[in-house]
Amino acid sequence: MGWNTLDDMDLAGKVVLTRVDINVPVENGVVTDATRIERIKPTIMDTLAAGGKPVLLAHFGRPKGEYVPEMSLRVTVPTLEKVLGRPVTFIERPDRATLDAAPAGAVILIENTRFSAMEEANDPKMASFLASLGDVFCNDAFSAAHRAHASTTGVAELLPNCAGRLMAEELSALEKALGNPQRPVVAVVGGAKVSTKLDLLGNLISRVDSIVIGGGMANTFLAAQGHDVGKSLCEHDLAGTAQDIMAKAKAANCSLLLPSDVVVAAEFKAGAAHETVAADACPPDMMILDAGPNSVAQIAALFSTAKTVIWNGPLGAFEIDPFQTATFAAAKAAADLTKSGDLITVAGGGDTVAALNLAGVADNFTYISSAGGAFLEWMEGKTLPGVAALGG
Repeated sequence: MGWNTLDDMDLAGKVVLTRVDINVPVENGVVTDATRIERIKPTIMDTLAAGGKPVLLAHFGRPKGEYVPEMSLRVTVPTLEKVLGRPVTFIERPDRATLDAAPAGAVILIENTRFSAMEEANDPKMASFLASLGDVFCNDAFSAAHRAHASTTGVAELLPNCAGRLMAEELSALEKALGNPQRPVVAVVGGAKVSTKLDLLGNLISRVDSIVIGGGMANTFLAAQGHDVGKSLCEHDLAGTAQDIMAKAKAANCSLLLPSDVVVAAEFKAGAAHETVAADACPPDMMILDAGPNSVAQIAALFSTAKTVIWNGPLGAFEIDPFQTATFAAAKAAADLTKSGDLITVAGGGDTVAALNLAGVADNFTYISSAGGAFLEWMEGKTLPGVAALGG
């Protein structure tokens, strides 16, 4: 692990530029979910305790380099103050003198980094301006680590740097799950489309022992095996790709678990009339919307033989009742094994986290990643620029 943590840095009397992710949902000018703000609290409090002055850098929405009033970070200040239990000073146009003049113990939030087009371009001018504001750079935003921006990589290259508590926790959990895992390792890969998960499947085949394939993408594999999937969501043009993946998995001794039974309905709506059929028996006028009970039993049995499970993507159309059944039941099986100490479970991605929260099992997973795209790119085996830039 080639990066420092907060404990490796001398922060006393230093301005600590801290890249955080507080891109939180807001309705009518009020933050509706403070999870991301709560997760950065340890880094801020530990920086203060070490005598440092935390100056928060963050993006909010996608203003595309323009000033967009409704994407101002000012909206997060009341929630930040509540979570941290102390005042937060909001600064639109920072300069070093203002930051130095702020009293010890102050927490400062700088306006949305993406209001400047130089941020996403990782412009050296913006990176050096940011570096001029602080003495130490701390990156606590793993969820933005797959982007090479001025506030994630540019500034990291110009200042002594370290990983914040959330970033360090995330990287350690991921290392345990894929870098140096306890075997056997099972990956659960779900979601609508195979096309968005090709890199992921390609990387996992050589690194895990089994892959559970669920969601709409399972239909593409079933179709590639010659089964009729009726009116299901399916990428028929990727049949050859799915066959290649199955052949590569076989050669790598990685078992692929596809649904053996499926839940079908004539329409995709809440409470739709539905039935369970064998995976090769979907009626032509129906669509597959979830995995069936036999499939769930097979997944649970696989989990019970595993030591590590990495999860990205639901097994069915979990947003609509009753098509969340397989995802919830499999998640509960994984959570129960984790709770009894038999399994390490790491999950990430927006839909996955939403599904685990709805299933009420998120607290029992070993680790839930706060990141969407960054978690996926890490699972794909890609180098994350924001992590690579944290070089001691």
